[in-house]
Amino acid sequence: MIYFDHAASSFPKPKAVGEAMIEAVNSYGANPGRGGHALAERARTVVEETRKKIAEVFGAPGSKHVWFYQNATMALNQALLGFPFETNDHVVTTMVEHNSILRPLEKLREEKGIRITYVQPNKEGVMTAESFEAACTEKTRMFAVTHASNVTGVVAPIRELTQIAKQKGIVVLLDASQTAGTLPIHMETDGIDLLAFAGHKSLLGPQGTGVLISQNDYQLIPLLVGGTGSYSELPHQPTVWPDRYEAGTLNTPGIAGLSAGIDEVVAMGVETIYTHEQQLMTLFLEEVKSIEGLTCYGPKDLSKRVAVVPFQLSGIGSHELAIILDEHYQIAVRAGLHCAPKTHQSLNTSDTGLVRVSFGPFNTTEEVKSLVQALKEIQQAFE
Repeated sequence: MIYFDHAASSFPKPKAVGEAMIEAVNSYGANPGRGGHALAERARTVVEETRKKIAEVFGAPGSKHVWFYQNATMALNQALLGFPFETNDHVVTTMVEHNSILRPLEKLREEKGIRITYVQPNKEGVMTAESFEAACTEKTRMFAVTHASNVTGVVAPIRELTQIAKQKGIVVLLDASQTAGTLPIHMETDGIDLLAFAGHKSLLGPQGTGVLISQNDYQLIPLLVGGTGSYSELPHQPTVWPDRYEAGTLNTPGIAGLSAGIDEVVAMGVETIYTHEQQLMTLFLEEVKSIEGLTCYGPKDLSKRVAVVPFQLSGIGSHELAIILDEHYQIAVRAGLHCAPKTHQSLNTSDTGLVRVSFGPFNTTEEVKSLVQALKEIQQAFE
């Protein structure tokens, strides 16, 4: 199988990821922070070392600012639903967001009466800082922004956005699910207040891992309360970090696998990974120009996007095309609306959806050429 669905979840994983998870289950499968015996301490140590590693890689103030969740969706829900919004507070977001930001915001609109502005990409498909600044009001409390679209790959101008936000006292929440492990991210240097990302995408970790990092104390209300292994005498959730935001047993095998995945990313180098994936995207876009009826979407300036390409082939539905690629060519892609309905509204593809290919660090030019050849054959068969 040729795998081009890395925007959903990276595959294959480095061998070390699975080995770390197996070791966690078989060698120290105790509850981290829930006992003083050797196995519980070993599990706790793995969790805390991973926390420190993430803090260092992403420029967090310290390890206690790093909180583990089941996925990026849960991390974003904690950041958004836990934020102390008041009625008529205003949030600026974009038309290229994933439902993991869209749905919590709409829930806040319904339940708390916040107001939301959805910023449109310009005619080149690029998000501009000027459009964010123009959308601001005196009541704007937050920019909630994806670092890169999971559909078109367009990258937000995050440093320009955070400069505007700092001048206006606005909190910046960045969804880095498509960029953590592909683009360099440093919370302090980039001015990011809240950073959420998945562990199972470009960080090469397993599913069931997500992270929220909080630069400062934004008085977030914990979405879950319960056991923390600490301050058990208190009737309420403890105030100390990270305990306050991590109720319940953590996913130690997943966190161990995430740690190994991050090690692989660091060893390869984020810039090396980015360059490789950009080369594959460039090759694909160049090669498919000769295919009649095939239309690609996203910024023409490839420096403003990550290696995600949505496209459609005239006369063939997106789901049908994906099924043909899967069943006849053993090529895995993603078809449909990609959990990003407003993106497709802006592209006028809501009725048809698109086929998306997304490239990863282990893909090769030969695999890209195989995909292009398959698309040529399919196009000819449907003429």
